[in-house]
Amino acid sequence: MLQICRTTTNGALQRWRQRKMVSTWSPLATAFNSPPAKRINFTRDDVGLFGMPQLRTFEGFYLLRDNAEQKTQDLIAEAISKERRRKMVDIFDELSNSLCKVADLAEFIRIAHPQNKYMQAAEEACISICGVVESLNTHKPLYQALSHVVEQGDLMATTDVDTHVAKLFLFDFEQCGIHLPESERLRVVRLNDYILQLGQKFMNGAVQPTVLARSAVPESIRSYFPTAGNNIIVTGLSTNAENVQMREAAYRLYLQPSESQEQLLKDLLMCRHELARSCGFETYAHRALNASTMETPELVREFIDELSEQLRPRADADFAMMTQMKRMESGQPNATVAVWDTPYFTSQLKRQSLEANSNEFLPYFSLGGCMEGLDNLLHALYGVRLENTEMEPGESWHSDIYKLAVVHEVEGLLGYIYCDFFERNGKPNQDCHFTIQGGKRMADGSYQVPIVVVMLGLAQPRWTGPTLLSPARVDNLFHEMGHAMHSMLARTEYQHVTGTRCATDFAEVPSVLMEYFASDPRVLRTFARHFQTHKPISDDMLQRLCASKHLFAASETQLQVFYSALDQVYHGGDVAQQGANTTETLRSVQNRYYGLPYVDNTAWQLRFSHLVGYGAKYYSYLISKTIASWIWQTYFEANPFNRESGEKYRSEILAHGGAVPSRKLVANFLQREMTPNILAKSLIHEIDTDESKIKDLIVTRN
Repeated sequence: MLQICRTTTNGALQRWRQRKMVSTWSPLATAFNSPPAKRINFTRDDVGLFGMPQLRTFEGFYLLRDNAEQKTQDLIAEAISKERRRKMVDIFDELSNSLCKVADLAEFIRIAHPQNKYMQAAEEACISICGVVESLNTHKPLYQALSHVVEQGDLMATTDVDTHVAKLFLFDFEQCGIHLPESERLRVVRLNDYILQLGQKFMNGAVQPTVLARSAVPESIRSYFPTAGNNIIVTGLSTNAENVQMREAAYRLYLQPSESQEQLLKDLLMCRHELARSCGFETYAHRALNASTMETPELVREFIDELSEQLRPRADADFAMMTQMKRMESGQPNATVAVWDTPYFTSQLKRQSLEANSNEFLPYFSLGGCMEGLDNLLHALYGVRLENTEMEPGESWHSDIYKLAVVHEVEGLLGYIYCDFFERNGKPNQDCHFTIQGGKRMADGSYQVPIVVVMLGLAQPRWTGPTLLSPARVDNLFHEMGHAMHSMLARTEYQHVTGTRCATDFAEVPSVLMEYFASDPRVLRTFARHFQTHKPISDDMLQRLCASKHLFAASETQLQVFYSALDQVYHGGDVAQQGANTTETLRSVQNRYYGLPYVDNTAWQLRFSHLVGYGAKYYSYLISKTIASWIWQTYFEANPFNRESGEKYRSEILAHGGAVPSRKLVANFLQREMTPNILAKSLIHEIDTDESKIKDLIVTRN
């Protein structure tokens, strides 16, 4: 009896100690490590979605739409009036703000709200606002008023920012051909509509499984794939399959050419080229890169070629190591690595040499711990805190949403981040950032604070423990919060250029930079603690984790260079004009830019859906990564918590959003011109440094 009591007492004491240790989490961490409270409201009235009283019910979208349409007419009248008393750019930004506040909100609710009535009302509001925008794009007096100001100057004194933003508005106008003769304008409208339809069809085809008759598939590989009647169904590439025959079979079968996809892609490229030519651009790439960081396709090509030349020997070394691994695993002395092998052997090297298994790290990355780490980092760099804020009844679209107030130690409230982090039925399976309301300076001098949503697809927390994140999920969290903080820390005059509303090839820089912080042992050490024992992650685990993120970086970067080069060639005009077979173009570009050869009778590009959304801009990730690397090396690598560097980065980069040309922002911040050679050297330096660290770690462990 005494022994039982002692055991019970010891168990209770142990549980008390664990609770005491867990309680040392900050209030923010504790909140995110617990299931969001489902509150029953008996007394307070609903405030409406995002605190908007109009949205206490779904019918409020119709009121918001009608109000925006009425305000649009009032602002048009003001813009074209001979007695105008405000800067033209002020009127246009108010016009943009009134439409975006409805369209952006409706677009988010359309895909995220669990109730069909809200989704349907939001979709109808989106369609209505799109109709208003289309009518604006054909409003000649409005266009002429703006064009006159851009060309001749405004009646009121303007700044460089005013001029830049006015030119952006004008370019948006001219994208639809309003400056062209009516017959040409109508042709541009038709081309835009056709391009939209082609893109949707291509994307749908890109994700369809390959269906083959059993008789067309060798008997030796039929068992690798599911069947339906007399057909074999191949749904993906099976990149991590241990069986090399299965990896090869999936690659060859899934990527078989498709005549319908080929025709859709050729038509898409041809229509884009015709659209660009109609609007006065040499190629679609020239049109897409207007007002971008890289500015011209010629500079992009020069950067790609410079980086490609320096990467080749480094990527070849990666492939040589993979070939060696393949020979050892297969027992075949003449085996060589192929395109279907690279993800598999990257995973193998993580497990074998670094003993880096993502499940090993899970207990050290509770969601609350990661949020606490973000909070401490943001406070160190910018003097900002993330404060978990109780929502009013009806403010949220679901019960599992958190609301963060972003508060500066001097400036006060900067904005709100709604965290829609958990998976649920009907919710899109994607990690992304939505702007609900952009920041802007109001006429009375106050500031319209930004409101954003960060959406992730994490597992729901349980009462037995918090949501645990894999290292990749930690990277994604920091990435998306990087977008959110770009919106929070921007303090622009105009919402049209606030936060992430900047050049596509610059918008990813702040988010990619946050991934560098998420991969630095000094940062991870501040919050990576076991969710039960509170024990810090060991230095050995930290080193293995951080090293595993950079394995075969040269060959992975070379793959991105190849993709970027292919995208540029497709949109450079020759393919569209000559009606060339896109697979032959792929073969040629792959032979030049990638270290592994093209596989006969495959058409990988026909499943490359990014060609639709990032036409001529796929290089954007690569250049954003390069700029982020350069910023990291210059300002944060020596000390990731450097407040002086953080304040400088905010004031000279983040604060401006897209109000200053991004090329100018970067050059001023880094005190050097963004030449292709300098950009390439920056990324190569990072790859070489990481490779050296990985080799040292592997040698030490072996």
